[in-house]
Amino acid sequence: MLKKNARYNYLVCIYLSGIVFFTLFRLAETAVYCSMEETPVDFGGQYPQALLMGFRFDTVVSCYLLAVPMVLLIAGQMARIGKAWFYAMVHYVTMVLYTVAFFACAADIPYFCYFFNRLDAVALSWMDNFGTSMGMIFSEPRYWLYLIVFVAVATGWWLSGRMIYRRVLTPYVNERISWGWAAGLTVVLLALWFVGQRGTLTGGRPVRVSTAFFSNNPFINQIGLNPVFTFIKSLEENAKEENREIALTDRATADSVIAEQRALPVDSALATLGLQLERGTNVVVVIMESMSAEKTALGHGASLTPCLDSLMAASHTFTQAWSAGIHTYNGIYSTLYGQPAILARHSMRRTPLPRVYGLPQALGSAGYHTAFFVAHSADFDNLQGFLSYNGIEQVVDKKDYPPSEYVNTWGPPDHVLFDHVLEHCDSMAAKGPFMVTLMTISDHGPYVVPQGTDFRPRNKEMERQVVEYADWSIGRFMRMAAQRTWFEKTLFVFVADHGAAIDKVYDMSLAYNHVPLIFHAPGRIAAARDDRPVLQLDAAATILGLLGLEGGDRTLGIDLMRQSRPYAYFSADDKIGVVDGEWFYLYRVKQQNGSLYRYREGATDDLAGHEETRVEDMRRYAFGMIQASQEMLKIKNEK
Repeated sequence: MLKKNARYNYLVCIYLSGIVFFTLFRLAETAVYCSMEETPVDFGGQYPQALLMGFRFDTVVSCYLLAVPMVLLIAGQMARIGKAWFYAMVHYVTMVLYTVAFFACAADIPYFCYFFNRLDAVALSWMDNFGTSMGMIFSEPRYWLYLIVFVAVATGWWLSGRMIYRRVLTPYVNERISWGWAAGLTVVLLALWFVGQRGTLTGGRPVRVSTAFFSNNPFINQIGLNPVFTFIKSLEENAKEENREIALTDRATADSVIAEQRALPVDSALATLGLQLERGTNVVVVIMESMSAEKTALGHGASLTPCLDSLMAASHTFTQAWSAGIHTYNGIYSTLYGQPAILARHSMRRTPLPRVYGLPQALGSAGYHTAFFVAHSADFDNLQGFLSYNGIEQVVDKKDYPPSEYVNTWGPPDHVLFDHVLEHCDSMAAKGPFMVTLMTISDHGPYVVPQGTDFRPRNKEMERQVVEYADWSIGRFMRMAAQRTWFEKTLFVFVADHGAAIDKVYDMSLAYNHVPLIFHAPGRIAAARDDRPVLQLDAAATILGLLGLEGGDRTLGIDLMRQSRPYAYFSADDKIGVVDGEWFYLYRVKQQNGSLYRYREGATDDLAGHEETRVEDMRRYAFGMIQASQEMLKIKNEK
């Protein structure tokens, strides 16, 4: 009798085989993640439960992958189709669908380890820069490893599938069973499929991303997810009409929060500083790739940045500064234009191009020449189009450097990029005040430590060496700048585009948003360690305030030398964080739930239910500011 049920048996065998392969990817992802952590990962005895959760999500994905083959095989059973070509077609469709799913699983391993987030629609932003993205992938040995793993797994999958096809399906497609038996099996199969694609045996809602969050351990919460599921769900969310514009709070609340910020008084403790730089002071803004505060003396471990540490000690350094988001485009956008990240929205690549007021326009109006330097192609993240449209006169990128200076797919390394910036500043100094912004790149894979320099790494791991090299490049740049005639009349600002997911205490890595913010002007800005919560987006307003120029109030930043904000807030695509000196409020937008932690103590107890007033105040502030940004941009770009 089992032989007569060949079509149904085939589906069951493919499903079980698929679950095995999905599980293998989950185990491989766990092994890679653990190998990259400096301290042993504490699973708290919950890993088996995470695997069980993974089985549920893998079943959901499998049911959708098998939907078309199932319909075709049921039709073949009912119509008594015995043609070999028909079942070969069904088989190849099934194998291809699963192969695409396994590719997503392989791609998710480096994606998760880098972003500490499962594969989602944000990954598609790289496809608009396909050539550069492919160059990065094929230049990084670790990515080759993941590709090799995918090819090996895919080969095993096809061999396994061929065995199931030949032994279970093709020999018995002409076996006859009664209409009643076939109908009964079809009903059972459809019922199982319905339950499987919901991921639950109860009558409640189907599984969602939030279903996987059953623990206080952020890794355990995410490892049970299937990347195909998270990718498709993120596409669905992005396609929904209500998600095209955020609705964190109402317009009245957003206006009220902004009005409160506009009315912030001058902080009496800061008023005595009386900081005011000479009109026409040059501005050099260095946006450092992935320079989390945790890599520096501001972190909890051994510092990798002696040059940056020395610079911080001689500058006005904000120790509790937070990046707007976790992507480079967030960092450039927020630093120059004083606007927050609006969740996962790409701030610089939209049609039509958004018009945003910020530091480039304000300084341009004051007679400054403005330039932006980047190592890679300025087409990446639409830097060329957006920056040129929003006040940057000159964008210097990969095409402007000799190919002999390239060390990887990104182009020249940091110290060479700094040399080009120095040459530009030399040529501009005689023409009037200038603002130069540069985006470093060396602390981004594929990692390369250039040869032929006097840099000597202290660590053996390449990931640490590139941080040391990036730091050495900064020190070298500042020593060479100090010899220039324009140095004494220049304000240097150092900030990271974002940090790195070094800590995994919460399901939103604080180290990914905690960054240094440094204002350096020897003899004019006194060295100070400032522990107030501040934002990366405050840089523009603060620079304008120091120069005595107007325009800071047209951003959502504040002049940090004169004002203080109650909280810092930031995004990680689908999460919002809010911090003060003690508390961290984490809001999961898609799940619509939040948690409150004493983050300075590293505590994981969720105290949101015990601190409702505090939660509401932090939430109102952050939601109002982000919502206000959307409204400001909407009004500006509708004009």
